[in-house]
Amino acid sequence: MRPMTELYGLCVYRFLLSRQWVILTLVALLLIPTMIRLGIWQMHRYEERTARNQLVADALGAKPVPVEEMTSPGHAVATGERYHRVTAKGRFDTDDEVVVRRRTNSDDEVGYHVLTPFVLDDGKVLLVNRGWIPSDGPSQTAFPKIPAPPRGEITVTGRLMPDETTAASGIKNLKGLPDRQIMLINSEQEARRLDAQVLGGYIAQTAPEPKGDTPELIGRPGDENAALNYAYAIQWWLFAAGVPVGWVILVRRERRDRAAAASATAQEKETAPAPA
Repeated sequence: MRPMTELYGLCVYRFLLSRQWVILTLVALLLIPTMIRLGIWQMHRYEERTARNQLVADALGAKPVPVEEMTSPGHAVATGERYHRVTAKGRFDTDDEVVVRRRTNSDDEVGYHVLTPFVLDDGKVLLVNRGWIPSDGPSQTAFPKIPAPPRGEITVTGRLMPDETTAASGIKNLKGLPDRQIMLINSEQEARRLDAQVLGGYIAQTAPEPKGDTPELIGRPGDENAALNYAYAIQWWLFAAGVPVGWVILVRRERRDRAAAASATAQEKETAPAPA
């Protein structure tokens, strides 16, 4: 026979078999592994962002190299090559210059990026994003006025960037655009348009700086906020640890409330007047 104290304890916690408490317990049991997995996912995001930040910092801090050491016609710029500083010697070809639509500057103003072919000494072409200019009007159908680049042979420096695609950027490559306007910077498309050997990817120009501060050079890429993902991971794991603690607190409060209600009922019966 079970001791009376054990039987009393079982009776006290019989409410855990009620429909309400069974559902609450199952939800708690499901929340714990879910929150743990969310914390692990956030930690993976933290590691990925930290690695990308380090990759960008290493690329921007590396010594500039001739562009043809990093890319060639038909080359797909890899993740480890992105943002690497390169130099090129040649001349700008403004006759085949185009603008890239729907681009914003640091103040979120909508305008264009100026994409100018840069003819190297060996005849190959490097696509140079010279920076941002405002649109002339709301229609954006006429070709905008673009400040001319330096004439003659010069040396440009820039950050190497991969070809833009719809999948990577989310920008649709629309057809039927006004003359000399494009949506994406893509070396293969520009090679067909120019009928020339175009180096894979393009560069975002950093030097020489334009006269009159226009086009507005594209700013240095910022660091991703990896610390936020780390904080989210710790937060999810704290939530996971808090679920069983909260469940125990609710059980004890329920037991206390039921015991108080039972005691009050017993007192009412004891103090109730006897029937006549």
